[in-house]
Amino acid sequence: MKVYHGSYTAVNAIDLTKGRNNLDFGRGFYVTGIRSQAEFWATRAGRFHKTGGVVSEFEFYENAFENYGLKVLRFSGYTEQWLDFVVLNRNPKSPIPAHDYDIVEGPVANDDVNDRINDYLEEMVSKNDFLKELSLHRPTRQICLCTIRSLQMIEAIDKKYYVNVKHISRPIIEMLITEHDFDRYSATDMFYNSKTFAQLADQNTGFYKKSLQEIYEMLKEELGTMKTQH
Repeated sequence: MKVYHGSYTAVNAIDLTKGRNNLDFGRGFYVTGIRSQAEFWATRAGRFHKTGGVVSEFEFYENAFENYGLKVLRFSGYTEQWLDFVVLNRNPKSPIPAHDYDIVEGPVANDDVNDRINDYLEEMVSKNDFLKELSLHRPTRQICLCTIRSLQMIEAIDKKYYVNVKHISRPIIEMLITEHDFDRYSATDMFYNSKTFAQLADQNTGFYKKSLQEIYEMLKEELGTMKTQH
């Protein structure tokens, strides 16, 4: 599935730490399957940063919604559950992150919706009336990739780098399963949530240039340290 990200500049590497808090689905990397929606985002961001705005294209693996052991939340439309979730994430008093999902998909709270969310929070409009209003809005869609694990489900612009990381990740997970008798889910979860993988996923560290054995030894050292701390 082709998805798009609109911004004031091209995306050369995805860095979740640079994402803003208190967005619809929390901090993450947001994409959409609706190009016109991404173009609107790009134009808006470009105007703010006084640049032209750029739409970056990605390939998103839709089977991520059901496979790979990812924690996924999907909203079919502007539902009561969607509203409660957006309010939770946009509330400055909520913890960061406000949820533990890897991927969240659902409608966008655009400017008009945002204004009414504020009215709803100030009890100027009831939930039922607000939801009726939302049903009249034109369809929008966004996918938020909230964790490093979820980024494995999207093909980066630099395809060569993306392939390198995938080729490194798979054998390391197999080594964890073979040498430490982990089940596949536990090994995958452990690797993708490790600091070692976070460094590998950051192209700027150059970790992908290290040998497979070097990376695996670093991971084992990290896991050993975690065990002694517990």
